[in-house]
Amino acid sequence: AVAGLCPCRAVFARRGGALRALCGSLRGLAAGPETHFGFQTVTEEERREKIYQVFESVAKKYDVMNDSMTLGIHRVWKDILVHKMNPSPGTLLLDVAGGTGDIAFRFINYVRSARERQLQRKLRHHQNLSWQEISESYQEDKSKSLGDSQVVVCDINKEMLKVGKQKAQHLGYSEGLSWVLGNAEELPFDDDMFDVYTIAFGIRNVTRIDLALQEAYRVLKPGGRFLCLEFSHVNNPLLSRLYDLYSFQVIPVLGEVIAGDWKSYQYLVESIRRFPPQEELKAMIEDAGFFKVDYQNLNSGIVAIHSGFKL
Repeated sequence: AVAGLCPCRAVFARRGGALRALCGSLRGLAAGPETHFGFQTVTEEERREKIYQVFESVAKKYDVMNDSMTLGIHRVWKDILVHKMNPSPGTLLLDVAGGTGDIAFRFINYVRSARERQLQRKLRHHQNLSWQEISESYQEDKSKSLGDSQVVVCDINKEMLKVGKQKAQHLGYSEGLSWVLGNAEELPFDDDMFDVYTIAFGIRNVTRIDLALQEAYRVLKPGGRFLCLEFSHVNNPLLSRLYDLYSFQVIPVLGEVIAGDWKSYQYLVESIRRFPPQEELKAMIEDAGFFKVDYQNLNSGIVAIHSGFKL
């Protein structure tokens, strides 16, 4: 009725609404492109901040929660990743988003075993050596148990790196291991540096997966290998329903009971559902420049290992 008595007011109201909508759009543009944080819609900057807070919150209970959520199977998945890598002495590995050191420690153990086998073969082929020569040769080679191999752990989260360093000290890992604070979307390394790039359960927490893949390609040497272990999409309908029930009804409860943090584990479950399926991620890796890209489903696609080469 008021608008009918005063046409000017109606015009101004319409213009005001349009102006408010325009201002809202401009604010949205200023805040950056929209993306998702679990099932929420947020800006890219908000997502980065929220994910940082999640891992800062869960860092100290991260290993315990991984064991609880996967019934310890995550250890087997990581073993399979390193066996698929099959690193030889002299390999230079970059492990991104690997703050707690799980892949790095497995890599060191694997290379040490390979180095030990090399040493035993070498000594078997020198039957004419004296005991003293064998002993001296063994001690000399034993002192270089990694054969110039190195692993660089790069993580954006200081708390995760802190936990990893503490674990390394406790478990006695020091040789051939270094820790770097860095963003997967903008790695602090030169081009063509590494033989292998791994990222285990980290790429779904990267805001711009395309940028992370481009960076992986950039820092790898020609002939270098990209390996990604990540939760993926279950291809068995019955298992998929059971998995959803477990994920949404059990995992957040475990997060609350063990880590006192329901929301972070609710996000982790939601982030798995929002992550691209196997074929889509394969296409993204190819778009980044990698060749011979393939993937291996583990446990019916609960997780998948994607592999590609820089040629």
